[in-house]
Amino acid sequence: MLKDITVGQYLPGDSLVHHLNPKTKIAVTTLLMVAIFLIGEWPGLVGLGLLLGLTYALSGLPGLVLLKGLRPLLLILIIALPMQILFTPGEPLSNLGPFVITREGVYQASLLTYRLAALIILTSFLTLTTSPVALTDGLERILKPLEKLRVPAHELALMSTIALRFIPIFAEEAEKIMKAQKARGADFDSGSLWVRLRNLVSILVPLLISAFRRADELALAMEARCYRGGDQRTRLQQWQMRLPDYLTLGLGVGVLIYALLGKIIS
Repeated sequence: MLKDITVGQYLPGDSLVHHLNPKTKIAVTTLLMVAIFLIGEWPGLVGLGLLLGLTYALSGLPGLVLLKGLRPLLLILIIALPMQILFTPGEPLSNLGPFVITREGVYQASLLTYRLAALIILTSFLTLTTSPVALTDGLERILKPLEKLRVPAHELALMSTIALRFIPIFAEEAEKIMKAQKARGADFDSGSLWVRLRNLVSILVPLLISAFRRADELALAMEARCYRGGDQRTRLQQWQMRLPDYLTLGLGVGVLIYALLGKIIS
């Protein structure tokens, strides 16, 4: 399941979404993520879902990639949904022993599922259609005004991009370590919760060692290539704002304004 994480992966393509300015994609993704938590009524959420569907159609991404990316969400939902359904007060629908299933609990559980799925799909769209170099450039340009406050914009953008890109790598590494430990007789599926958490140490320790090793190799590779960040670093591709970028940015701002107005009115 861990190897199915799509956040941080990149699939080259020639679609309209791939050719958008990375700064535009980062800004619109941020605006829509905020709007997801502000919109609380299903008509607005359905409209947002249609917008995500349109983005998928324009991106040219294979549908199985997005569906696989939602699989790791199941573990979170297995833990969160019963708590939402059973412990949210409101109008009773049914009794489950000492617990009461309420209409508000079912509504909050469905809302939580929708929001988490939309967040994963949004971030997947961003990383699947934006190369690491373009993502770093876009994030750096957004953070550029903060350099007047002595904030290292380039270094922050680089670290953020590297951390994002390492998510699927570490997920795949954890999957390999888990299979190797199971082959040696480790059991992660039986016993009490405390026993299972204790058995996870055999995964976390090798994973941390692998993380430090990869970080050291990356640092040595950057030093060997005489990497220097900052203002004197040139860029192979100069991104310019075009009409599709302005339209996409306007759409993101419009969705956020709709979400804010809906929140104020309600």
